[in-house]
Amino acid sequence: MRKLPPLRALQVFETAARQQHFSKAAAELCITQSAVSHQVRVLEEYFGEQLFDRQGRKLQLTPKGQSLFIELERIFNELSDLNLKIRDTPNQQLCLAVYSSFAVKWLIPRLADFRRQYPSVKIRLEMITQDPDLSTSTADIFIAGKLNQRGYWQQLLHKERLIPVCSPSFYPKWRDINLSNFQQQALLIVDEGPLGLDWHKWSSAHQIPLNNEQQHIFSHIVMAIEAAIAGQGLALAPDFMVAGDISTGRLVAVNLPDVHTGFEFSFICKQRRLTEPAIAAFSSWLKSQA
Repeated sequence: MRKLPPLRALQVFETAARQQHFSKAAAELCITQSAVSHQVRVLEEYFGEQLFDRQGRKLQLTPKGQSLFIELERIFNELSDLNLKIRDTPNQQLCLAVYSSFAVKWLIPRLADFRRQYPSVKIRLEMITQDPDLSTSTADIFIAGKLNQRGYWQQLLHKERLIPVCSPSFYPKWRDINLSNFQQQALLIVDEGPLGLDWHKWSSAHQIPLNNEQQHIFSHIVMAIEAAIAGQGLALAPDFMVAGDISTGRLVAVNLPDVHTGFEFSFICKQRRLTEPAIAAFSSWLKSQA
């Protein structure tokens, strides 16, 4: 007869180690935080080893805890795959965590094409405003920054390049806007929190002072783009996000320098799930669109 550790405690420990947070683990498992703590203590007493270093709110795996987590993650992943195989029910419903700006200005206008090609695959969008925790409790697949997390595969979609844009109606002679007169125009500035103001980064990159008297600040790039379409000023926007607006004449690219931010949009999923039909289809479709 096999001698096994308490299985429920193993499940709770794996979730807590993956989330690196007891309260997040509790939310995923639909139990209380004290129940998570109790199950971890049960496992520690069983092994006679400390599995977590607890320093205030900070939670870190001990070397023994890390070894146990690596093996448990592999085992639970294999059990999940086996469950789908035995039931003969490949996952055709995917949750995609994606930046709201990327979704609104690039992905959503193209999704009809994906649905036409793969009508059996259902995509649920979860909007994010910052890089998410890479976890199955968050989503099945992700479009986010370059995160380089163990066990995850990444596919580069776009390198961010910001270009100045405005509505053709904003300035009747928009083709004449250049470095000698752009300071007379209203700027639509995006406050990117810790990253700063986008036009200020542009100014620093090109050593061009901003003396524009009219500066309107937005908390999100989509709002700045919509304000530019409405003829309210000059915005900086990722080139691939406004390509459609430029092709339809809603926006025009202004003859001013662009700026590369160094940010990369990537498609991310668990390495082991790449061969799942739904994820493989979405990955292939994304590559054809990028």
